[in-house]
Amino acid sequence: MGVQGALASGDSGRGVRDLLVAWRDNGCSRVRERFQRAVDEGELPPETNPGLLARYVTTLAFGIAVQAASGVGRDELQEVADAALRNWPLP
Repeated sequence: MGVQGALASGDSGRGVRDLLVAWRDNGCSRVRERFQRAVDEGELPPETNPGLLARYVTTLAFGIAVQAASGVGRDELQEVADAALRNWPLP
């Protein structure tokens, strides 16, 4: 709902759309903060870009959510997640 609800609303739903966009942005910010902490604590290499990683992960998650809502099966979605993880972490 957090992804598709914001996409499907028109002008009359601007308030809801803005709320959902803020919710998604907040989630991305929290992921970025966690990746920054991982860099600071040595869990990720110092050259890691926490903002890029956070956007990558949230974009992938939201895309998988849209695909799942469209009826794509679990096995196919798992393949997508596995493919993304083969490129982890991003340079």
